Amino acid sequence: MLEIVSLILDYVTASDLIHFAQVSKRMKEMVYDDTRWVQRLRLMACWNDAEARKRAEASWRKRAGSLGLPHEEQAERVGIGVNGNTPLPAGHQRSRAGSETIFDAGREQASLGVNGTHRPGSNQRIGTDDGFNAVPLSPYASTAPSAPSRVQDSLMRLSVFSHVRSIRGHARQEYGKIHGALNIFYVDAIACKDHNTAVVFRTYRDPNHQAQMLANLRRFSTSDISQGWHERQEKLQHLIDAFETAVAHEFEQALQTADIDGRLRKYGHVLTTLNGGQKGVDLVITNSPVVARKKELGDPMECLRQGHSGSVSLDESQRFFGHLTTSFNEQIAVMDRVFPASVNAAVMFVRRVGKEVLLEYLSTLFDEAHRASSEAYLKAVSGTYLQSLHMAKALRPSKDTSDEFYEEVDRIVANAFELHIDLYLKEEYAHFKRKSEAEVGEWERQLSEQDASMQSLYMSNVNRQADKRDFLTSFKKVVMMPVNVLPTFPLSSPFGGKSATAKALVNGENLESSSQTPSQLSTRPSTPSVINGALAADRSTTPLPEPPTTELAAKAAIMSSRLEGIRSLFSIEIALTLVHTAKAAIERAAVFYRAQSQFGEDARRQCQLIFVLLLQILGMRHIKAGFDQAVDHLTNYDPKEIQNHGHTEVKPLVTFLELVNVGDLIQQMLDVFYEQEMVATRLTDRNDFLDPAVKEKKRFEQMLDERVAAGLNKGIEVLMTEVEFVCATIQKADDFNPDASGSASAEVTDIGPSETARKIVDIVSSHTRMLVGSTDKNMLDVFNQEVGLRTFTALCKHLKRQRISVAGSIKLISDMNHYFTYIQTLKNHDLLQYFIALRELAQIYLVGAADAKELATIIADGDRFHGIFRAEDVYEYAGRRADWFLIRPKVDRALYGYGCCVM
Repeated sequence: MLEIVSLILDYVTASDLIHFAQVSKRMKEMVYDDTRWVQRLRLMACWNDAEARKRAEASWRKRAGSLGLPHEEQAERVGIGVNGNTPLPAGHQRSRAGSETIFDAGREQASLGVNGTHRPGSNQRIGTDDGFNAVPLSPYASTAPSAPSRVQDSLMRLSVFSHVRSIRGHARQEYGKIHGALNIFYVDAIACKDHNTAVVFRTYRDPNHQAQMLANLRRFSTSDISQGWHERQEKLQHLIDAFETAVAHEFEQALQTADIDGRLRKYGHVLTTLNGGQKGVDLVITNSPVVARKKELGDPMECLRQGHSGSVSLDESQRFFGHLTTSFNEQIAVMDRVFPASVNAAVMFVRRVGKEVLLEYLSTLFDEAHRASSEAYLKAVSGTYLQSLHMAKALRPSKDTSDEFYEEVDRIVANAFELHIDLYLKEEYAHFKRKSEAEVGEWERQLSEQDASMQSLYMSNVNRQADKRDFLTSFKKVVMMPVNVLPTFPLSSPFGGKSATAKALVNGENLESSSQTPSQLSTRPSTPSVINGALAADRSTTPLPEPPTTELAAKAAIMSSRLEGIRSLFSIEIALTLVHTAKAAIERAAVFYRAQSQFGEDARRQCQLIFVLLLQILGMRHIKAGFDQAVDHLTNYDPKEIQNHGHTEVKPLVTFLELVNVGDLIQQMLDVFYEQEMVATRLTDRNDFLDPAVKEKKRFEQMLDERVAAGLNKGIEVLMTEVEFVCATIQKADDFNPDASGSASAEVTDIGPSETARKIVDIVSSHTRMLVGSTDKNMLDVFNQEVGLRTFTALCKHLKRQRISVAGSIKLISDMNHYFTYIQTLKNHDLLQYFIALRELAQIYLVGAADAKELATIIADGDRFHGIFRAEDVYEYAGRRADWFLIRPKVDRALYGYGCCVM
């Protein structure tokens, strides 16, 4: 039952609680319960638990040191007396133990009228027994206050909340201070019919004091939880709204007259005192040039009008942000003069500007730019975001709001771009893909058209009927016309200096240098480029020959042109265009990542996807396809169809090595691009093997290595085909068998290497030197070893086709020494053993017919040939001697014992 009564008392007015306390001692204790009054103080935000705990601990330590009574110490800690009563402050004595209390219901009833209001004649002090008397807060006020004392009392009522303390066991007295000071104004405010006759306006004439008292009454009304509290708070709010409207009217008139330091400042402080100044700040913002005349700051359509052919001009948007920054800072300076430092005017202002000015401008610009062109949209979003960040740093906050202000500015900028960031990132990726595929597609189309025109030219004089019968076969062999047009890149050798060149290409630097001498420039023709929709070609420097008149000649011409055109199967200019396009796209998207915005992770992933797409288009579609075509052309190479073999170079292999050079330079460009644009900017981590950019880069490098290896393998086959062709066509029959020509003087006139040996060494060495400086040592050693081994095999086959006399063996030994000397320059010990064995093999032809037993000894000596040639192999080679049929029985007898009999 008592619990129900206690719950009811929580919703009883303070006046009714005073009457209820007179019923009985038990009811008095329920009314005096400290938690009941703490609850009311908390509703008004006047109770601080930390302060109350600190005061209680200090009081406990003081009383424990003076009394030393454990039971009373424990009681003091919980804020009650030994007998269950609230302890009195130090210095107070009880007149009659257990019978007299601080709260005297009789005196309280005498001090209040019938309705519980304060009687004009009451002069009790707050903080005495009842704690609810509407009297001056000063403890030294006299019983009959004078006029100055009444003024002082009125002023002290304004600051009544600043005098409230959080003391356990004294919450009722602290609440009594507030109730005694404000209840009379509260009761009048909810009872008056005319706002002008309210006591608060008759008591206080200063608008600041009126605003302070109304603010106190609003705060005091929060402790009113008795029946009808909502209606009472609404009546009080009507009074406050009427006052605020009148002050706002005065404030707006002062704003129109620009009386900043006079009336505007005065009424700005009044509104701040009343409710934080929200109404005044809204009026200033609404009438500010930034919001009221926002069209004058800039027109987003001007960015598109000033742009060229579907582009966007960021100069106009930069002017907009400049005007916005200047106007904003000027208005903040005005607000600092009008409102006190406690008003967070800058934050409210920037929120309004972001919503009504910045967001509207950017949305219009982005929508119109997207309609104009994709490139304009991408440039507009990225460029204006960067400009917005610069503007955010240039905005000046008001006093004491810098951290919160800049956080709010960053949030507003992020909100302005949040609606467009997803579309922008998707559009950035799609735009790069569309543009890159268009570049590569245009390159392929131009090559195809030029190839068709070349075939048509070469086949124009061929008999039509024969051409029709063999059209499909001829068409399959078509590749392209030879192109030798563009200025060369400044490489000291066909493969040298690619790292510095790649870095210059990626950074867009000019490769031409006045300090370069002609000897420093490579004579290697670069790949043709697509210029103005057509392959650039200097037809004046490369006149077209007369078209052949036979189909065989036409096919030979087509094959020759196709082999010479290997170097242009993919283009470094196309690769450079794609790299620069990717660089521009990544730099635009990386703005959102470098700003450490909430879109940073999405932007970083999109940059990685753009890099991955670059490698896929450039690698799989452009470079890989070019290498595959080059390998096919090398496979179809037939030296018999080439009329001019006067050069020491195999043209198809030279052009393929130039293609390898271009591929290596492209890889160097991508490495520089990866380091500068991806790793240095922390868009990717090279040590993260799961990173998509890292994985795709390794896949690209693996593809390039495989294509180069396949091409080099096919190139070596072409080189060996040329070597075999030289051996078959240039080697004379009397080089190793002068007796066949019947010339006796040929035996002693020339002991140097033959023309065939010199040409083979020149051909092979010219191609192995091309890779020096362009590849690492391991790959170079593998290439040289493969070339050497295949040359060794070709020479062995060639040797088996010759007839060698003793006199001609001198020329053969000279040839073998010439080959051995060249192989020594390759510095490959394993390879050198083969040619040592080959040189030793040549000795078997120098042995005369009379020394057949010694020849058999040489053939049977396996260590002599280092295990490379078996005795059976040497015996086969010995069969190429010119006198073999004469000495064979003797050699067989020495080797196998033919003709012996058992005795």
